[in-house]
Amino acid sequence: MDDLPAFIAIETGDDGDLPLSIAWTLPDGRVKHTLIQPDDEWLDDELVSLGAYSLEELSSMGVSPLDVIRELETDHFNATLYTAGVGDDEAALSRLFETYGLDPFVELAPAESLYAELAPGDWSRARGELFGELGLEPLRPEEEIQVMLTLHQRLGNAEL
Repeated sequence: MDDLPAFIAIETGDDGDLPLSIAWTLPDGRVKHTLIQPDDEWLDDELVSLGAYSLEELSSMGVSPLDVIRELETDHFNATLYTAGVGDDEAALSRLFETYGLDPFVELAPAESLYAELAPGDWSRARGELFGELGLEPLRPEEEIQVMLTLHQRLGNAEL
């Protein structure tokens, strides 16, 4: 197979831009995944939603937003990362970077744009079917990445 594209997925709270968990691929196909410690400023809103996580879980098991940025920089500086949900992922990524007054150094693009030969909607349909086939959840970034990697492998070997 040709070079593996870089995929990214970010789990957010109900407000859509509070990053809770992030995953991305490495060039060899491995997946990096971590929970994200919420910045104190993110928690000022009393209506903030942490999704399925508790504050204690994110604080003790997560890494700081700055560490997430550093790791992403090490792995994908000035790269295009492909995602299933560009708008939500862009908003969450922007929040990570804005916390430190930084400009994002990665660009996000829709994963389906990698497959120009597919009719509109075919990639999304195949993605949805693959979640069911593999018994995975679309809201979990590491599982989203697994589905995008598997779908990429299948599309590289055959038509849908």
